[in-house]
Amino acid sequence: MNAFDMSIQTWLVHIAASSVTFTHVVHAIADFYIAKGVIPLAILWAIWFKAGESQRWRREMVVAILLSGFIAFLLGRLFALTLPFRLRPLYDPTIHLTFPLADETGKFLRMWSSFPSDHAALWMAIAFGIFLVWRWIGVLAILHCILFVCLPRVYLGMHYPTDVIGGSAIGALSAWILTREPLRRRFAPLFVRFMEYWPAVGYMLAFVLFFELATMFDEPRLIASYVIKAL
Repeated sequence: MNAFDMSIQTWLVHIAASSVTFTHVVHAIADFYIAKGVIPLAILWAIWFKAGESQRWRREMVVAILLSGFIAFLLGRLFALTLPFRLRPLYDPTIHLTFPLADETGKFLRMWSSFPSDHAALWMAIAFGIFLVWRWIGVLAILHCILFVCLPRVYLGMHYPTDVIGGSAIGALSAWILTREPLRRRFAPLFVRFMEYWPAVGYMLAFVLFFELATMFDEPRLIASYVIKAL
């Protein structure tokens, strides 16, 4: 662990030792989907349905933001699989830190590399995309990502600070690139027209997509892990 990670992680562990109630609250925030993705995704629905002269532009931005979140999530997983394996702080005995609720937090994470955080990548992409459309709401969305997605995962030992910083950078960069007009205009209008011409099918598929995003594709990932083990 580098000095930057060590100083922050040690400080957070000392906070954890001072309040059991606070630790349980943080653990609940880290687990609950509504604390992570449901709120920013609900904001995207508000952006989509907001009336006004620039409604089509906003809808194109929503499409680009969703795609950037999906790509950021995939990039986070790709980097975790291809970069040198980094043991999560929760399992690393060399750092000599005892994390709160370790038995409950780290049941399924031992074989998953710590860097980068795919949670930070996905939700920072969504938050930064919201910022590009609604500035003050976007600031709140970014703060929400930092306080309710990134910090709890560092506090509980699931990630190092640099893991969530790296994931956040991937997410913000993905959102910035895919929302640029020259690139956005190549794919977003097609999806907007599809939603306008076939709303029943479009909103049905949108519901499924938002559900999977909110749950971080838990079920598809679980199915994939079973298939890999079976093979």
